[in-house]
Amino acid sequence: MTSPLTLPGPQYLSLHLLETLAAVLPVRDENGMPKTIVYGGVERHMITSQARRRAERVHSRNRANRGEGALAGRTMGVRTREWALFTARALQATHGWEYDEAVVMARAVLEGVGLKFGDRAKKTVAHLTKVLVFAPRDAGDRIAAHVHSVRGELEVWLGKFLAAQEAAAQKAKSKRSKAAVDDTAEEGGSKLLALPRTSRATVLAALAPRDAIDIALYGRFLAEIPDSPNVDGAIQSAHAFTVHEAEQTDDFYAAADDAKLDRKANALDFLDAAETAEHGGAGMTGYQSLISGTFYRHAVLDRLRLRTNLVAGGFAEDEVEVVAAAAEGEFVTAFVDAFPEAKRNSTASTGSLPVLVLAFDGDRAFNYASAFQKPIDEAAEKAPAGEVAARRLLAHHDFVRARRTDLSAVRALTYDLAVHGVLQELGIKDVTSVEGLTA
Repeated sequence: MTSPLTLPGPQYLSLHLLETLAAVLPVRDENGMPKTIVYGGVERHMITSQARRRAERVHSRNRANRGEGALAGRTMGVRTREWALFTARALQATHGWEYDEAVVMARAVLEGVGLKFGDRAKKTVAHLTKVLVFAPRDAGDRIAAHVHSVRGELEVWLGKFLAAQEAAAQKAKSKRSKAAVDDTAEEGGSKLLALPRTSRATVLAALAPRDAIDIALYGRFLAEIPDSPNVDGAIQSAHAFTVHEAEQTDDFYAAADDAKLDRKANALDFLDAAETAEHGGAGMTGYQSLISGTFYRHAVLDRLRLRTNLVAGGFAEDEVEVVAAAAEGEFVTAFVDAFPEAKRNSTASTGSLPVLVLAFDGDRAFNYASAFQKPIDEAAEKAPAGEVAARRLLAHHDFVRARRTDLSAVRALTYDLAVHGVLQELGIKDVTSVEGLTA
């Protein structure tokens, strides 16, 4: 290619997916209830884009780390509050530091570049950043290697830094309430004594997105460090919603107490059996809300933004196109195969396969949610919602394409025999693998 930003084709890959789920609860609100929206005048169940994006990102990361898929062996990111702990473990395991000393240094160094931490008095959060930081998985190792290389200099700085924090806390204590003391001491420390310039630059470089492919795809935002680069992700994701009115079941469950039942089964006489019966009944009971239905899901890949992010991450010009193609292929795979894991063991939700996936290219993104503004009524249609939705989605695309010159013919994948028949009826040759969805 003549430039890292030269595209081999249209800028946007649009993906549209229909999936039918039965008795699942992949995402919940703060009360443990299914999330819903009102659309087309009726309530619909919703699976948030955040839940889907995390499932897709982790799916791709795990495959890459196992040496599988198009991104096998590539650098991926970790989104966590535990970078001080990662750094401390690396100082201990690789460089021989005592752990208690290492974790104090690691926290101070990250505070020194602007990250805020929890209250030191609370062990559960003392060494956790207040926000999640999405960075390449080797960031902790890189920071640890630098800290060890300039250990003497940083130990002098650490003494001054902790003394400055303590002085700030004492000053605040004489003027404010205890709550204000904690906030001032924790948030003001990094402003009192900045990390030495070379160390600051090294730590920021370690936390920078660099060559992490999932950060290039999904982006990151880190407001606490203004001079640490943020990334505008190449993927746009919409909330999934049911193509029909919400269908919900409040399922009553009873969990057995194994020990109690064993005593009853092995009672040696009537007295033992009678005593066991007095404590009869389930070991635990309760309710859980489960949802069923056919969901419409949509996402877009901005190929230009992906390549821009890869160039910013330091990839050479001759690498960008290869890596971009691999990242696109892996994203499509994750979009089709990944599923949020909430209640996976009790609902087997992660085994679900799409009813239909449509992929096409265009010079802009196309969201087809309007195709389902009128909710599907299975009784009136005399057909399952999945099949009706597939016909409606395909017809919507044909209608739009007839009026636009900037989108391609559709590529279709189905795991549903009835929908396969619909595609044949409409003269659409469906692909037989996820790989066939990419241009």
